[in-house]
Amino acid sequence: MKKFIAINGSPRKNWNTAQLLQKAIQGAESVGAETEIVNLYSLNFKGCTSCFACKIKNREHGICAMKDDLSPILEKVKSADAIVLGVPIYFMNFSAGMVAFTERLFFSNYIYSAKIPTVFPKKLPSAYFLTMNMTEENFKQFKMDEKLEMYKMFTKNILQVEPEILCAYNTVQFKDYSRYESSIFNAEEKIAYKEKVFDGLCRQAYEIGKNLVSE
Repeated sequence: MKKFIAINGSPRKNWNTAQLLQKAIQGAESVGAETEIVNLYSLNFKGCTSCFACKIKNREHGICAMKDDLSPILEKVKSADAIVLGVPIYFMNFSAGMVAFTERLFFSNYIYSAKIPTVFPKKLPSAYFLTMNMTEENFKQFKMDEKLEMYKMFTKNILQVEPEILCAYNTVQFKDYSRYESSIFNAEEKIAYKEKVFDGLCRQAYEIGKNLVSE
């Protein structure tokens, strides 16, 4: 049975990012995969501390020396057959939890060798689900598309397969906009936009989960 892991980089377990990940999980399960979701903000961990233990000669590579709640998750990723990373965009960047996760995963499997670009043990089909309050125009305006290309490059180099990408723009942040100072937004327009596009994004997420496992 194939193993499918969804990594939720949002502190919310039931909102936009998590909802798309759940659809991907359903897609993976539809073709018989064993699935798991990891909520990063439920774990106690931090990003890479640049200790370079993963690059010491005559030692096993590809293992992060840090020991915390993320350590067993990194090992699970090595045994997975597909992975989806749920990435909320906070202040024009990946969420801090997701940045820390990718630092620990990617850097420990990269050993500064021109002959060995990755020590990750196999090709791992993957996808990024990006969720964000900004519009698609804002995404390009603030060069987020360039940052995404950088992450795609890292992912392809380390996991050896180019990742799938799903972007959810202009998401609804609050259930009740009247409770928060958010006058720069038109709540009715944002809600209407979500009602128009989110079901379609969920269907795409389902198909991505299904197809990643089937590769």
